[in-house]
Amino acid sequence: MWTQRKTCEASRDSQAQRGFTLIELLIVVAIILIIAAMAIPSLLRSRMAANESSAVEHVRAITTAATAYSTEWDNGYPPNFAVLGGTGTASTCNNSLLLDQELAAPPNLKSGYVFSYTAEGSQAPEGPGCSGPGSYQYLVTAVPENIGFSGQRSFCSDLPGVIHYNASGGAIEDTTTCEGLPSL
Repeated sequence: MWTQRKTCEASRDSQAQRGFTLIELLIVVAIILIIAAMAIPSLLRSRMAANESSAVEHVRAITTAATAYSTEWDNGYPPNFAVLGGTGTASTCNNSLLLDQELAAPPNLKSGYVFSYTAEGSQAPEGPGCSGPGSYQYLVTAVPENIGFSGQRSFCSDLPGVIHYNASGGAIEDTTTCEGLPSL
């Protein structure tokens, strides 16, 4: 009988050590939730900062492409965003292949930002082989798709090539508004 009791107690002890109790599981879950609550806001801030950095680089690329277009085809600055992109292998005044097609084609969305290019000012004389005249000024903008989630600030650039930002993330309507904003 003593041997049976000892064997029963030993088997109960080994069963008790096989798994976690409900309290232990709840403590582990609580610790994981606390760690996640500390890490997620930091992750979101990092993602927004990366999106903003990417947006600034894309605004810079669009500004450079507009200047290259003006120099190459003697048509002023591009009349629209589509002219900066294009498809195929032959670069023309109407299909310049200066930008990634994903950025130049509607909806002009990349890295959580919506990009736009607007020809402003008076029209330049139409260059040879171009289907329409360019302009003497332009405005490039990048606005967060979802303010506070994909980015906090909006960005713009115009003819001098200086990149400005709007801390509220709102749309930038024209070159005068852009020039009035702080520069990076």
